[in-house]
Amino acid sequence: MKNRLSGKTLSVSRRLMDSQGFTSLMVVLLGFLVGTILVALVGRNPLNLYKAILQALTGYNVDNGRMNVRYIGETLNYSVPFILCGFSLAFAARTGLFNIGGEGQYIMGMTVAQVIALLGPQVPFLHAALAIVCATLIGALWGGVVGLLKARYEVSEVVSTIMLNYIALYLSRIICLQLPGATTFRTANFPTTAVIDNSFLQRLTNNSLLNSGFFLMIIAVVLYWFIMEKTSLGFGLRATGFNKEAARNSGIPVVKSIALSMAFAGAFAGLAGGIVALGSFKYGRVISGMDNYGFNGIAVALVGNNTAIGTMLAGFLFGMLKNAQALMQGKQIPKEITFIIQGLIVVFISLRSALDLYRQWNDKKRLQKEVLAK
Repeated sequence: MKNRLSGKTLSVSRRLMDSQGFTSLMVVLLGFLVGTILVALVGRNPLNLYKAILQALTGYNVDNGRMNVRYIGETLNYSVPFILCGFSLAFAARTGLFNIGGEGQYIMGMTVAQVIALLGPQVPFLHAALAIVCATLIGALWGGVVGLLKARYEVSEVVSTIMLNYIALYLSRIICLQLPGATTFRTANFPTTAVIDNSFLQRLTNNSLLNSGFFLMIIAVVLYWFIMEKTSLGFGLRATGFNKEAARNSGIPVVKSIALSMAFAGAFAGLAGGIVALGSFKYGRVISGMDNYGFNGIAVALVGNNTAIGTMLAGFLFGMLKNAQALMQGKQIPKEITFIIQGLIVVFISLRSALDLYRQWNDKKRLQKEVLAK
């Protein structure tokens, strides 16, 4: 009886160790644990950290007992670009590529959306739709070029995407400074036909900035899952990621797969840029630095194991932390603690290979015991 129970315990333990979702949950908890210790070390009350997080997540203020759903709306709004930029890395990663260019693709999407918003036809629905579609397309083009260079000429996607990030940043400044009403930091206000406000969501969330981009994100989640898991294209992309030569010998067009993968990856980031530009702002921005949604998307994808649901949940986590920053400052908690927690999560997720080594060592030890028992 005891042996049977121990065997079941080992079986459950092994399944948990093999679960990528369980690993992600553990590293998130470890990140918060270390963050809690750091807050205590600097002489602050760690309970206030979790009060701010609870308020950002549920809208409930523990201190005064009041509920404000606006915080929920803001958390969801912040989560949208994190999720989409997470998909930008995740889609490429499933094909064996490492897309560090999500930030540049995001910036180009934002820039083109602003150009269309200020110069496009002011027709209701058509104006905003055109801006969002063009933002998505320029992101796909910005990523597709990298994929083509990688597939045809073996140019490292890491190097090329890093360079294109800076090209996108300074090209955006040049373009936006030529737009109507441009100063060193902003343009004229967008016409009402260009913004993607959603009156229903605003009423539901007490006038938060949550907008129609939230629905576009939901569509993106479904699209990502469907392409990767249910189509022959997704199978070819995943096969290319596992083993390029085996995929090529199986008749899968590897060059096409790599180029398409980076194009899709860029499209997700470009869409994020368009949504932020037209949903969170009423005017065009002349940016002098990066918003870092693309770079944070790398962490989001890693925590989410490059899956549709996992990346979406990780994006909500990062959106919650971003929304909680202002609340933390009001409770005497340094807002930088959220960046530390995010960094710790990435560090811990990178230790996944250590778990693989532990599993191998544990299997070897168990096998030796079985051999000796015989």
